Parts: sequence; structure tokens; C-alpha cells
Amino acid sequence: MSRFNVIQKKLGRWFSIPWYPLAIGAYPVLALLATNAGQVDLDAGLRPLLFSIAFAGLLFLILWLFFRQAHKAAFLATLWLALFFSYGHAYIAIDEKYPDANYTLWFAVAWIILFILALVWVTRPKLTFASSTAALNVVALALLVMPGWEIIPEVQPRSAHALALTNAPIQTDLVRPENPPDVYFFLLDSYARADLLKQAYGFDNSEFLRELEKRGFFVAECSQSNYVRTEISLGSSLNMQYLQELSDKFAPENTGRRLLWDSLKHNAVRYNFESLGYETVSVETEFAWLNLSDADHFLSPPPISSGMTEFEGLFMRTTLARYAQEWGWVDPDAILGVTARDRFNTVFNNVDDIARMPQPTFSYLHLVSPHPPFVFDAQGNPTHPADFWNDRRLYPPGLYQKGYVDQAQFLNKKMLQAVDTILAESDVPPIIIIQGDHGPWLQPKNKRMWILNALYFPGHKDQLYSEMTPVNTFRLVFNTYFGGKYDILEDVSYFSPVPKLYDFSEIPGSCAR
Repeated sequence: MSRFNVIQKKLGRWFSIPWYPLAIGAYPVLALLATNAGQVDLDAGLRPLLFSIAFAGLLFLILWLFFRQAHKAAFLATLWLALFFSYGHAYIAIDEKYPDANYTLWFAVAWIILFILALVWVTRPKLTFASSTAALNVVALALLVMPGWEIIPEVQPRSAHALALTNAPIQTDLVRPENPPDVYFFLLDSYARADLLKQAYGFDNSEFLRELEKRGFFVAECSQSNYVRTEISLGSSLNMQYLQELSDKFAPENTGRRLLWDSLKHNAVRYNFESLGYETVSVETEFAWLNLSDADHFLSPPPISSGMTEFEGLFMRTTLARYAQEWGWVDPDAILGVTARDRFNTVFNNVDDIARMPQPTFSYLHLVSPHPPFVFDAQGNPTHPADFWNDRRLYPPGLYQKGYVDQAQFLNKKMLQAVDTILAESDVPPIIIIQGDHGPWLQPKNKRMWILNALYFPGHKDQLYSEMTPVNTFRLVFNTYFGGKYDILEDVSYFSPVPKLYDFSEIPGSCAR
């Protein structure tokens, strides 16, 4: 018998075994990971994957013990698994189409009927399903391959000191000063300019800005972001160039984000600093594409006491297990709040340690605040994220305003404490940038560009100007302190809709009067 025939025989034997329920159990987790590839860490899917496979195996075992027919048990297990894992998706789809209808009970009854019909059909005596096993195994294997193809690029290793965009404006002749300053980039997600806070929310943020100015900061009162969403805004500021100039892939007809996300992790600013012998410090956020997980110092909060991650909560809502949340057995939204607070506190709990590091550091500290979820009141007491959205998980303007303003006030207190710690612990005066990436939600598109932009440039405040935008921030840093020869670009803002992130239209720059 030839080697090919031996392999063919072994494959035939293997595919005649009904293992497809296990693959069907794994598929929903892998599909959800693939859908969110780049947005969640793949590690977040490990426990749901193991649970789903174990659940599928246990269901198959119970049915096999009942029927004493492996093929019949496997087929019924597959039907029931499909119903179990598809329930939440169907529920969400109907809820989006008919938000005001009260269909929960009828929907559950319909699913119970489908479970019963599947049982009645499969238990007919003449049906064994043995002849379908090989085909079902092939189908199940194909289902695993499809999401796997999307996930594989996320696990490919890459050098930490790398550059995602080959034409990013790095400079190889930068000069490290004899006493290099630490550089802190606090990115405060969705933090608005003072005039917008006053106009939209009636909130006077002048006390916080005065306190920054007392400490030597320059506040760019007319600053705007260059783009309206976090990923494209940071893709520009951390690569010191407008996206349109960085790659042909950032064109209006494209919607892909993999290169964009890679350009956030391996950006020109980080590359320049690491080339100068700096060590990179960063913190975990809720978005995998924002996490510089290969940084020299990557700070993560400890595992939360509840033991459930955000991805696990999302996965649960897509299955029949969503009723565990409906009935109050588990509360993924409370878990979301705990996790968000832990990440927030990780930044401020480590500021002192970062400032004491003996080597020069570039710290990219991204705080998803005052951006939702709203998890702190103005005094820093915990709040429940779900208190600020409606039944469709949308933010009514009044609740959004309250959550945003309260969270901003607490953030202000923590930022002033952090600045004081950094200044007190630094032997060499540091460079500190406190900047929003875009303005708050639920605002006109031009005002969504109005951002907080405060900079501490020791000895060189005269280099800064009121209308500066983030694309020029690090051009000024490298020119002022490291012998850079960067041109200062024209300050321009661009709006783009979702999902056409790169379909840019220019937004005029102006201060509110």
C-alpha cells in the first residue's frame, strides 16, 4: 500500500468519527474573535474557547449516554449548540430592527419549540446520520478555518523596535542631550477644549487650566485634533504626518484598519525615542490595537476579582446564556466598570515608579477618560456604566453630559497630582504633554475637533502656539530638545464618517467666540 493510500485511509477513519460538535462549539468564540481582531487581545478568548468546547463535549456525552448512538447524539448536539450560540445574535438583530417591541417571552418560546422540534426529528428510528459524518466534519473544519484565517495575522511576531510605515518621517541624526529629559504623553480620550465644555455642558474648566499654567504649562486655547476618531487621530500624531501622506492605503475607497493599527504600535515617535536609547512605557487599554504590549514596560492591572473579562461578557450576550444577565445572575456591565477603574488607577498608581526609573523614558499613557464608560463621579466614587445608557445601550444627551463632566472633574484632580509627582521626582525637567485625541460625542462634527492641549516645555514655551494641532506636537519636541529638523506642518483638521475612515473632508479651524 502506497504512502498516499495510508494517509487517505487514516484521514477517512478520522473523518468517520463524529467530532464535529467540538468544532461547532469552538466556532462561535473564534468567529467573535475574528470579528474583533485587533480590538481585543487574543488571550481574552482562551477561557470562552475552552468553556465552549467543554460544553459541546459534555452535551455530546450526555446525549450519547441517552441514545447509545454516537452519530445521532452528535447531530442533535450540533443542532442544539447552533440554537444555543445563535440565540443572542438573533435577539440583538431583532432588537435593533424593532426596538420598541416586547418580544422577549415569545422569542424564548420560539427557541424552546425549535429545541423540541430538533429532538423530535433526530430521534426518529430510521435516522442514524452515520453517512453524513464525514461531510459534517469537513463543514465544521471549514468553519474553523475561516475565522482562523482572520486571527493568524494577529499572532505573527514582530520586532518591538520596528516601523509600520516605511515612509514615516523618522530622522536618524537626532541628538540625545547629555541629560535627556523623560517624555510623558498623557492621551486623555475625548477630552474637549474649555470653550466647548462651557458651551455644550455649562462646565467651567478654567480652574484646572489655571492650575496647569501655574505649574508652567502652555494651554493651546484654539487647538483642534487633526482627525475625529482615536485610531486615525493617533495614527497621525504618533507618526507626525497626515494620514493621506503616510500611505496609499489610507484612501477614501478603503476601510481596512490593520495597517493603521500596526502604525499605532510601531510608530515614528516611539521609533525615534528608542533609537535615542529611551525605554518605552505604556499601559493597557480596553482596545488591543492601542496597546503597546511589546513596550519595555507595559503596565497592566491585576486580574479583577469577578473573574470575567469584557470579551467574555460580550460572548455571553451573543448566546442563550444572556439570560444569566437578564435574571441578574451575573452583571457584565459592573465588570466593565471594575475593569475600567482598574486600568485608570494603574496609570496613576505607577506614575511615581515611572518618574523614578533611572533610564530616560518615553511614556505613552492612554486614559480612556473622560470618554465612556462613565465609571467615576466627580469625587472619584465608583458609578455603574449602565446608569448612563438606555435599553439599547445608547447614551441620552443628558446622561452623557452628567457622566462626562463628572468623570472629567475627577480626572482633573488625578492629573494635577500626577504632574506634581512627576515634577517633584524628576532630576531633569521633563517634557509633559496632556492632550485629547478628539472631542466628546453627540456634538456637531466641527466641534468634535476641539480638544484639550496642554504642554510642559521646560525653557522653551516660546516654541508653542495657540492653534497647534497634534500632528506637530512631536515635531516640536524633537526640534526643540533633540536637534530635529522637522518642518512644522500646516494645522488642518479632517472629518471622516464611519465606516469610511479615510474619506476626509476639511474642517475649518476656529475658536468659539
